[in-house]
Amino acid sequence: MKKKLTYIAVAVLVCLLIGFLSSFATQSSVNDWYTTLNKPSFNPPNWIFAPVWTLLYILMGVSAGIVWSKGFHHIWVKTALYHFGFQLLFNALWSIVFFGFQSPFWAFLVILVLLTLIMLTIKWFRVVSKLASFLLIPYLLWVCFATLLNYKIWELN
Repeated sequence: MKKKLTYIAVAVLVCLLIGFLSSFATQSSVNDWYTTLNKPSFNPPNWIFAPVWTLLYILMGVSAGIVWSKGFHHIWVKTALYHFGFQLLFNALWSIVFFGFQSPFWAFLVILVLLTLIMLTIKWFRVVSKLASFLLIPYLLWVCFATLLNYKIWELN
């Protein structure tokens, strides 16, 4: 049990670190460029994003830690974690493209890839642990919402 908690703790820290590093790209333009954009009526207030993403990164880390604790030597675990790593990179890439490069169109393409990778990650996590796959559902739902929001911002601007 202690070993499993260690894997979970490390995975949560990695996810939070990626989120923290991604926030640098976000902070670079969230208070100036982003405020000038036309946004849809369902755009949430800016303050909601940090707590939601913090919770999602924690859930992602717990999920990855559960899978990792099953043994990295197992091909299904490796495959699941490779998918997880790729989706985590695209998660960070989205912030860089949308906020850092200030490009809603290219960010929309990135988020479509991210959605695909999240679904593949859930599929592979389910092979290893149903609980781990279920923990990623809130993340999938939020990214679906973010995809719609990203599309509408691109469309309106």
